[in-house]
Amino acid sequence: MTPALLLALGLASSARSQAPAPAPSGWRLVWSDEFDGPDGAAPDPSKWTFEVGGDGFGNHELEYYTSRRENSRLEGGALAIVARRETYSGALGDDGTYVTPRLSVQDRLQSFMGWLGVNPYTSARLTTFGKFAMRYGRAEARLKIPAGRGLWPAFWLLGADIVSKGWPECGEIDIMENVGHELDTVHGTIHGPGYSGGDSIGASYVLRRGAFADAYHVFAVEWEPAAVRFSVDGSLYETLTPADVPKGSRWVFDHPFFVILNLAVGGDWPGSPDPSLQFPKTLLVDYVRVYERVSAPPALTLAPPRFQ
Repeated sequence: MTPALLLALGLASSARSQAPAPAPSGWRLVWSDEFDGPDGAAPDPSKWTFEVGGDGFGNHELEYYTSRRENSRLEGGALAIVARRETYSGALGDDGTYVTPRLSVQDRLQSFMGWLGVNPYTSARLTTFGKFAMRYGRAEARLKIPAGRGLWPAFWLLGADIVSKGWPECGEIDIMENVGHELDTVHGTIHGPGYSGGDSIGASYVLRRGAFADAYHVFAVEWEPAAVRFSVDGSLYETLTPADVPKGSRWVFDHPFFVILNLAVGGDWPGSPDPSLQFPKTLLVDYVRVYERVSAPPALTLAPPRFQ
């Protein structure tokens, strides 16, 4: 059975892809990273930057995100984002250029470890902030996610105006989120003013058999002016439109967004890791690709980075 047929059946191979696949029908490739550099190398700095810190990122997460090769590196033609169990409070060389707004004093007190500035885990969070932003189009990644209670891998888009507008006014599109104890389930979600956090809008995709950690799978979103469509391995499972947001709320998906890949540990949604969970845990990223509609004007589907 060919890899393409396996993928169509939702049985994606556990091996990385050997060559870029043709663009999906009706789309053309405009940006990508195939992570095909030498083993041990850093992610391409012309495409990615690091978010660095350990204040919980608004979710009381337990990891400290670093720029170290221990937490992110190229391996076998893929990007490895590695969560490790180690006490960490930051070090020279953590040189992230974009940092999310810090927690309030009240929130910091709710997470004692974060308040101390010491974290029991490390991991990495890579973004295209300041490097690349898209406005409409198709974003997809081929990922092999780790399993385990307390893990929280994600592939998502965030509004490039977050610095000026803050969250959730900037908008957020979660292409794939998984809480590690849900072995066969991933989530696709949008957040905006009036529909954020526990009130966000989205759906879940459940594998017919097996666990997501067993193999690579392709997670994608097709984003147009009045629709956001989510798919796994080519299977559409949710379409969201302005009619889905709460009455009186705004559809905020009309401006550039940047790409984020991360592996969180702990937090309000997944909870803390099971003490018996063995680390390190690795999120493998075979590729990230962004496409625009062949039939649409380029100015509509792709925007240069715009950070306000």
